[in-house]
Amino acid sequence: MRLSYKTSIHGNHQNNEMQSIEIRLANTTDAEYITLLGRVTFPQTFGYYFRDKNDLLAYYNRTFSVAKIRSGFENPNNLFWLALVDDLPVGYAKLNSPTRFSSSENICQMQKIYVLQDFLSMKIGLELQNSLLNTAREKGFDKIWLSVPKSNERAINFYGRSGFEKIGDHDFQIGKEHFKFVAMLKGLK
Repeated sequence: MRLSYKTSIHGNHQNNEMQSIEIRLANTTDAEYITLLGRVTFPQTFGYYFRDKNDLLAYYNRTFSVAKIRSGFENPNNLFWLALVDDLPVGYAKLNSPTRFSSSENICQMQKIYVLQDFLSMKIGLELQNSLLNTAREKGFDKIWLSVPKSNERAINFYGRSGFEKIGDHDFQIGKEHFKFVAMLKGLK
């Protein structure tokens, strides 16, 4: 999917410059882009939660290595999307199915949507989400769920506006840090 937006760019670019936004399914040749985006966007989003930066570094060394992302592509239950602005990778999303949190075969997980901070105002997260939701519907899923830190009100509100409803809480631990997450669910039919 290609979109064009007129945006106000700062720096050496002129205002009201037309930019091309592309949202596409990613493939293994995009593993390096997704790895780099993960290593930048995860600490942008969650870095301030970590008192010990070694825990953060260890987590994204495990989670955002090129080998780990490539192995994710080998799993037929995973789909990745890449968002590009004027051919520059600026965000990604991941759909995972089935999920270990439900016995239903007709539910999938919106596992990740990350966009570089400088591009958030372009609504790229919404476009990634729409692409992911459309594919989930096409694959015949009845429901989709996600989890988001309870403290991330911006994301909770974003998903709420998209029709997700809170269904419960769960905990997650990275190193010495304990996180409280809210699980959210949306019907796809």
